[in-house]
Amino acid sequence: MIRSLLILLTITTLIVLAIGLIGDPGLASLSWMNYRIDIPATAAVILIGIMAFCAVAFWNLALWLARSPQRAERARAEQRRRQGEDAITRGFMAVATGDGSEARRHAIKALDLSDNTILVRILTAMAAEESGDAAATKSAYSAMVSVPELKLAGLRGLMQLAARQGDKAEAVKLAAEAYNQPRPGMWSFETLFEARLEAGEWAEALDLIEGALTRKLISPIFSERAKASLMAASAARLETSDDAQMRDQALDYAQRAAKLQPQFTPAAIIAARLLKKANKAGRAEDVLEAAWAARPHPALWLAYRDLVSDETPKERARRLQGLADRNAKHRESRLLQVERALLTNTKAEISTALAALEDDSAEANLTKRLCGVIARGAQGLGDYDTARVWIAKASGVRGEADWSDIDAEGNAFTYSASDWSDVILTFAETAALSHPRYERGDKGLPEIPDMPTRYVPSMPFIKGSSRSSSVRTEPGHIPDDVGQYDAAITGQDLDDEPLEEAKPKPARGRARAPKSK
Repeated sequence: MIRSLLILLTITTLIVLAIGLIGDPGLASLSWMNYRIDIPATAAVILIGIMAFCAVAFWNLALWLARSPQRAERARAEQRRRQGEDAITRGFMAVATGDGSEARRHAIKALDLSDNTILVRILTAMAAEESGDAAATKSAYSAMVSVPELKLAGLRGLMQLAARQGDKAEAVKLAAEAYNQPRPGMWSFETLFEARLEAGEWAEALDLIEGALTRKLISPIFSERAKASLMAASAARLETSDDAQMRDQALDYAQRAAKLQPQFTPAAIIAARLLKKANKAGRAEDVLEAAWAARPHPALWLAYRDLVSDETPKERARRLQGLADRNAKHRESRLLQVERALLTNTKAEISTALAALEDDSAEANLTKRLCGVIARGAQGLGDYDTARVWIAKASGVRGEADWSDIDAEGNAFTYSASDWSDVILTFAETAALSHPRYERGDKGLPEIPDMPTRYVPSMPFIKGSSRSSSVRTEPGHIPDDVGQYDAAITGQDLDDEPLEEAKPKPARGRARAPKSK
């Protein structure tokens, strides 16, 4: 209204000024019903402007009155919209704070006030879930499935509800339905993949990986790691088959897995084992060396060591040196150098190998296996006291997860189907090796060497008594040559002495203790 008035005033003023500049504005005459009105042109213009303004004002007033019902309806709708948004906001806040009953109250209110169907249905489902009402939760998520934009969210909610209720078959069925949608969520793949692993369905899991990679649900590196671990698991299952064709398939799987991911140690071990059975020791060496270069593991050097049985200790030491050189800076290679030096039985090499473990033998890095290796090195140097010190240290430190992968018979990665499921999933996601045997505390290869029992103070007397009985001494008789007890206490092995040297000198009469000088 004000804007219209200003426009009319501006126009009228311009016209009046224009007429005034002319000098003789003239007269304006109006004849109506035998009446004649003569007024100056300037006044006529002003009068026309006033009349136009009144007409416009009247028209706007009429429109405003005519549109009052619509304005009132819009105001009510706007207020309803604001109330609906407020109810939704408060409902989600209640869900976030864990107040299920409050969330449901706001959800019911939002259902009446808000036209945002998507948010209202999501809030209704979340509120029912937060309140612990399984029936209402299922109903809410089922309603979401009927809305195209919410179908995946509804299927996910129903899948999670089925999983919580222990209905794995229904959860997998819902995940499969979601996976077959044009744009499935990552959760559907993860659910199906874990279900395949749990069921030990390696071939189906491989097909699932291929499909997920094609649909760009997973990254290429995840795909490679999953394929390698799945093929290794398949090889482990097939290698003991009575069918030669199945064993050939196991070898193919194992070699492909070891080539695809050399750092997945189980694949290299299985491949080397199958290649050795196929009389392909050279190829097995190549697989183990590649695996050692990628990620050294104690099972690798043990398998590498056992590939050749007809060799001298020095030849074996020379071959193990070649393996260690593949990853010389790794801790496992330093431990392998001690093992190699013990094979040569050269004290200089043993000392050098032990010196290289100085940083590894810091208190924070100690493990039972490390203590055992150092103890064996000390034994190789003839330093039995130091060896016993390290054995004593081993009792108070942790074991090694990698070493636990080898069972008490020396077999590596003897996993059950459930173990493989954990190993595959962990490696695919993080490229790390999980250790089911370590987590269970299964018994494996000894980490600490056995020490001679002669160190026990009572042993010299026990052995001395047994030696005395062998020369037909009377019970309780102490031989004249008691030096044999001192020899035992100082570390000499009585068991290795010839019986003639250990015999006491014949005593005349009662045995006497040596005179002090």
